[in-house]
Amino acid sequence: MRPEHAFIVGKREYLTRLKSKGFWIATALLPVFMAAMILGPALAASKTKSEQRLAIVDATGAGLGQQLAAALTERVPGTRGEGGEVRFEAQLVPPGPDPAALRSELDRRVRAKEFGAWVWLTPEGLRDNRFEYHAESLSNVVTQEALRSRISKVVSLWRLRAAGLDAAKIAELTRTVELSTVRISATGSRAEQGIGGFMLAFGLCFTLYMVILIYGQQVMQGVIEEKSSRVIEVIAAAVRPTELMAGKLVGICLVALTQLAIWVAAALVLTTPAILGALLTLPPGLTLPAVPGAVIAHLFVLFLLGFFLYSTLYAMIGASFNSVQEAQQFAGVAVVFIVPPLLLVMPILNDPDSPLAVSMSLFPFFTPLVMMLRIAAKMPSAWQIVAAYSLCLLTIAGMIWLCARVYRVGILMYGKKPTLQEIWRWVRYS
Repeated sequence: MRPEHAFIVGKREYLTRLKSKGFWIATALLPVFMAAMILGPALAASKTKSEQRLAIVDATGAGLGQQLAAALTERVPGTRGEGGEVRFEAQLVPPGPDPAALRSELDRRVRAKEFGAWVWLTPEGLRDNRFEYHAESLSNVVTQEALRSRISKVVSLWRLRAAGLDAAKIAELTRTVELSTVRISATGSRAEQGIGGFMLAFGLCFTLYMVILIYGQQVMQGVIEEKSSRVIEVIAAAVRPTELMAGKLVGICLVALTQLAIWVAAALVLTTPAILGALLTLPPGLTLPAVPGAVIAHLFVLFLLGFFLYSTLYAMIGASFNSVQEAQQFAGVAVVFIVPPLLLVMPILNDPDSPLAVSMSLFPFFTPLVMMLRIAAKMPSAWQIVAAYSLCLLTIAGMIWLCARVYRVGILMYGKKPTLQEIWRWVRYS
């Protein structure tokens, strides 16, 4: 292979894509889209204030209805993290001599919008821990959860009093114990919130997933476009197929690295004010998750490994087929390898040194994403990193050899869609 020819092809790929409007639009819009997907629902939920006018029928004879009405008219901040603040306006309705007629009347008043819902408290429900809630819509699960929580609290206090126990004293003795989480590292221990470490690991892994998938697809589409337009026949007269493939991979890789660097820089700039604000409001002794330089270095190394591993596969698929539609049917092979790490994020992060996490990180096609999760959560031992990277490099070398043989024949083949048997013949005889 002549490196200077591969350099020319790579330079052309890089500059052509860097000057395109699509590159800059995607560079600007993808972070905005991801931020909107992550922060939008949480922000909307935090601003949401749900209100419901509730009718309470107390047939228990224990005064629970009055206690529940008093509890519900207080502000209910317990569900703020799940859907904003829930407020109730409660009204007691006497049970009356005819329960069936009263139920029909309450249904009518709900349909007439006089009430949002009605609750019926009965001795049987008190015994079975179950009360009736009637409303036109039952999709308001956050409101129902707030109501269930308040009813449970009122009933628990009533039962404790009925048993002659001091409810306030029991609540004090049985209150939830919080954990003060401290990360141990070679540079010293530091207090951190576990959710911060989780979000950091998942964010880095998801970023890696998106970049590898997007640019792997671009390699495949670029090969198919050149092949379908017959431009490849002209290029192949002056450049060897292996040089063309190498130049295309390197050029697109540099485009991806440029975009990834822009995203990292933008993230640092945009999050700095929020980080400074969070540092000022954190309790004493608690700090935000640190992002060591080694983690960022591993991010770029794992991107390079993942890009060349999957891009050679996508280039081989693009060279084998005549249209994007045909290639997409076979491109699912790559997705089979890149999706499982995302499906197993929780067990991997819960125990980064488990046999599952270690074995997956040593499997070359899983290495980029799984090793990123493990490194961000807890730095693996040196031998595991060396073994994973070495196996990945060997697999990349094998994929490049395989892709070069398919690429050499496939880019000049037109007509019917090739079978796997034909592709294997190209590998054997090219």
